[in-house]
Amino acid sequence: MVDERFDVLVVGSGPAGSVAALVLARGGARVALVDKASFPRDKACGDLIGPRGVQQLMDLDLALRGALPVGDMLIIGPTGRRIRLPSASGFTYPGYGLAVRRADLDALLHDAAVDAGATSVRAQAVEPLDGGRGLAGFELSNGMRVRADAIVGADGATSRVAQAAGLVDPRRVLWGFALRSYADESVRLPSIVWWDEGRWRALPGYGWLFPGPDGRANLGLGIGTLADRTAAGRVARLMPAFVDHLHKIGLLDARPSPARLGGWLKMGMIGTEPTAPGVLLVGDAAGLVNPLQGEGISQAMASGRAAAEALLAGPARAESQYRSWLVRTQVPHQRVAAVVQAKFLPRPRAIAGLERVLTLPFPGNALAGGWSIYWNDLLDGAPPSTARTTATAVAGIGRLATRIGATRRWFDTTLDGDRTSRIAQPSALGSRRDHLPS
Repeated sequence: MVDERFDVLVVGSGPAGSVAALVLARGGARVALVDKASFPRDKACGDLIGPRGVQQLMDLDLALRGALPVGDMLIIGPTGRRIRLPSASGFTYPGYGLAVRRADLDALLHDAAVDAGATSVRAQAVEPLDGGRGLAGFELSNGMRVRADAIVGADGATSRVAQAAGLVDPRRVLWGFALRSYADESVRLPSIVWWDEGRWRALPGYGWLFPGPDGRANLGLGIGTLADRTAAGRVARLMPAFVDHLHKIGLLDARPSPARLGGWLKMGMIGTEPTAPGVLLVGDAAGLVNPLQGEGISQAMASGRAAAEALLAGPARAESQYRSWLVRTQVPHQRVAAVVQAKFLPRPRAIAGLERVLTLPFPGNALAGGWSIYWNDLLDGAPPSTARTTATAVAGIGRLATRIGATRRWFDTTLDGDRTSRIAQPSALGSRRDHLPS
């Protein structure tokens, strides 16, 4: 065994982990960035980065060559009716997203972290190492033992770090599973497709058809499974019928590639504590996926950056600072969206009815601007407008409707950013402040 010690061990080099490692390395920390894959590597994804993610790339001074700007989005109801959700600039984000292959995005972020000074380690975190006060590192599949003063868990929905730190209650997690393919066809606007499996029995999720930067369309199907992780096979069984539906409503002419890639999503933060002493979870590992539409890349990059900045500001209070950031920026939307998902998914007829109403010319077109803002979690930073007023009203109704119940209690008791019992104690990382300027 080879023993190595770093200031911070980042497990997972997707968008959340690579951004965390990049910010930490730029701040002078010694960082180990561990991932079992070599880069570039592919991931199941819609290959779209939302406006907040685009702003993160700008803030980090990173440029994605060949990315395709995308603006408005179509919502297609079970009957084929279409509502166009407009895209608009905010004070804190641009008025567009980017279509980019996930392999290219992840490679860019990983390479940027390494160029900034992070040490890339190709291995899998296998056995946790106990430091007396909790998780102190991991024994890796390549024979290394890596210890660090702080650990950032960025290893996805089925996070080994979260499991080793005892941060997940599997009975509460809102799981989802998505399957993605490609088709040799150019698509102009990204489309979300609400689809009925049978008469008035809505799919507990949605399908999509998104434009790609290389002229191919990205298409897929995702469902929410609540706490049931045995339902992934259902997506594969439904995929051929969904493709037939895309042909029937005139969205797709080509046949998709038989090559498919699937992956788990952990949504709405529910069931996962985001921190433990010396451990911060980011991205999918923390459940930072929007339950309403499945976006996770923007949240991943933002949380990776926030965790890194909390550690650089002072490890003794990093846990408290990061939790406060989550409460301020993520919880308001995730808390309501998690309740909506948990309540509606077991009720396919209710979903079918709601989808049909929302895609009627009225109220669909009247609500489209506010719908776009709220659904995509863009209310914070949206400029004054009728659309913002609508989104604010929806957010207020959501808060009132979810002010009581088990999910609200979970958020209130688990994510109180001021609980001093959860503040990490000073460590060796805190004694080397010359490496981590505040």
